[in-house]
Amino acid sequence: MSWQAAPQDKRGRTQTYSDAAIQFCLTIKSLFGLPLRQTIGFIQSLLKLAGLD
Repeated sequence: MSWQAAPQDKRGRTQTYSDAAIQFCLTIKSLFGLPLRQTIGFIQSLLKLAGLD
């Protein structure tokens, strides 16, 4: 799974994260019943442990 979004030829702001990464974060949020800020912190700590930050 790629965390970075692929470049698009559309106008407007470019996406930072891929749709799969956003879906993963929302799944973790609903699975553990976390608020959004706690989910973001949890995902950031996972990425830091994996060395992907």
